[in-house]
Amino acid sequence: MQNSTTLKIFSGNSNKPLAQEICNYLGVPLGDALVTSFPDSESFVRFNENIRGTDVFLVQSTSSPANHNVMELLIMIDAAKRASAARVTAVLPFFGYARQDRKDQPRVPITSKLVANLLVAAGVNRILTMDLHAQQIQGFFDIPVDHLYASPVFFEDLSSRDTENLTIFSPDVGGMKMANAYAEVLGCPLGFVAKRRTGASTVEAMNLVGEVEGREILLVDDMTETAGTLTAAAKILKERGAQKVSALVSHCMLNETGRERLSQGLLDELITTNSVIMENGDLPVRQLSVANLLGEAIQRTHTDSSISTLFQIKGF
Repeated sequence: MQNSTTLKIFSGNSNKPLAQEICNYLGVPLGDALVTSFPDSESFVRFNENIRGTDVFLVQSTSSPANHNVMELLIMIDAAKRASAARVTAVLPFFGYARQDRKDQPRVPITSKLVANLLVAAGVNRILTMDLHAQQIQGFFDIPVDHLYASPVFFEDLSSRDTENLTIFSPDVGGMKMANAYAEVLGCPLGFVAKRRTGASTVEAMNLVGEVEGREILLVDDMTETAGTLTAAAKILKERGAQKVSALVSHCMLNETGRERLSQGLLDELITTNSVIMENGDLPVRQLSVANLLGEAIQRTHTDSSISTLFQIKGF
């Protein structure tokens, strides 16, 4: 279906290189907008071109600094609505606060629901995001949410790999559905590591189930920050005779603890996407671009075409 409105893409400051890649894929210029902060750290947004009656897409990962990036996105949405954009879609390659999706102890918030409420209150019409930490977050919104999967990008990268000696592992029981989907598509055995979390950033791997000895292991997870789960799993896998241990995660936001753990050599390679900007340095990290995937989803949203047909895996 042809959309008569003009497509325009703007970016916040969280991941401008990815926004530019998306525009390159679509063959459109990145929109001209001033997104800055005053000396007192208050955010300020001004669109430097006419967006009246246009189909506006705002690209902004709400990664660290999460509070600043969320606020920047809210202000961009408000500015776009007040400038009479016909429709505003927030494109969040990474949706922050996704781990705070339930009350798991007394007197705590459900912050991902709060962020959803704030985005809707700001006036956004649609959400486009990728590999949410918890799929139920889609239900926190009272507007359409298009939930993408990074799996096509990963499958393309893995297609040239010999999978005869490969076993797919989930680093914890909770990720079994995602790991099983990858195992089925790649035609590999499946296993999982049982873990016990001993602190907010510390994990102890307890036991494992699956073929390990003499095999290459690919750990599959949605995100990592401290790399605690991944390195604990890699440690026990190598102790049980794994030949090589790699990891595949959709979102990688390594802090200093995570960098230190990866530098210890327990993981031979970490494959991730560019949903979040990061400096790899000497770490064994390889980033794959999701710009074409996001660009195609934006194009299909603009033309009211199907997005689900992009994916071999329909959900985890």
